[in-house]
Amino acid sequence: MNDNPKHSPTVHFSSAGATQSKDDQVTEAIRVLGPAVAARMGIYPLPDDFKLSVVMPVFNEQATIREILRRVRQTPIPKEILVVDDGSTDGTADLLSVEAENNDDTLVFTHQVNQGKGAALRTGIAHASGSVVIVQDADLEYDPDDYLRLLQPIIDGRADVVYGSRFKGEAERVHLFWHRMANGVLTLLSNALNNLNLTDMETGYKAFRNGVLDDIVIKENSFGVEPELTAKIARHNCRIYEVPISYSGRDYSEGKKIGLSDALVALWCIVRYRFGD
Repeated sequence: MNDNPKHSPTVHFSSAGATQSKDDQVTEAIRVLGPAVAARMGIYPLPDDFKLSVVMPVFNEQATIREILRRVRQTPIPKEILVVDDGSTDGTADLLSVEAENNDDTLVFTHQVNQGKGAALRTGIAHASGSVVIVQDADLEYDPDDYLRLLQPIIDGRADVVYGSRFKGEAERVHLFWHRMANGVLTLLSNALNNLNLTDMETGYKAFRNGVLDDIVIKENSFGVEPELTAKIARHNCRIYEVPISYSGRDYSEGKKIGLSDALVALWCIVRYRFGD
């Protein structure tokens, strides 16, 4: 590690930077760095009419829901937050009522009984009106600071769908061995059947350009929605990109919900949705 500030790269902005808007700061950064370097750093302008739809399935996340909403809101992107409370019984619903009442950017939809992540995504996506839809889990494993990285291939016209990979070089919490092995097996099988080369099919961070999901009907109610979506976007010949993301995985004592039964469902879904709807 180099601790000598003389050798640390520094970007100097004009003295007006403290009073500049975020758009002006982006413009200044691009001017100083040049468009190519700025783009590689994830610094780029959003279209004037851009809006992000953040679809957030929630089930019994009382401990984390307020913090994840705070992190989503602080991202410098015009957005709507579509929270689907999937039958929570731990007080999450009461917190969400307060959040929706106090924040105009947040809409809350409620399932009276727990149906699963796929069902929650169906509800949220049906109400999305943004230029891009991003799926955001409510458990703090995924960091909204990665949004601009996820959006970039769509904004610049390269991609229709972007997956955030937990296994492409970013810092991540040292985590559960068998969970990682199961993820690898499921990703490998999905890649083989769909002719893809993803590193993380099961990632919770997926971003979709407006229109991509219009012709895709989500049938899975459970975590099987991940291989279902992958198979269907592959069959629609969508341009898929992967970008590295940070990841702070929970263990089961911290409330992690996915388990062996979900892996078996995912295996079935990989085969089922490769060959039919």
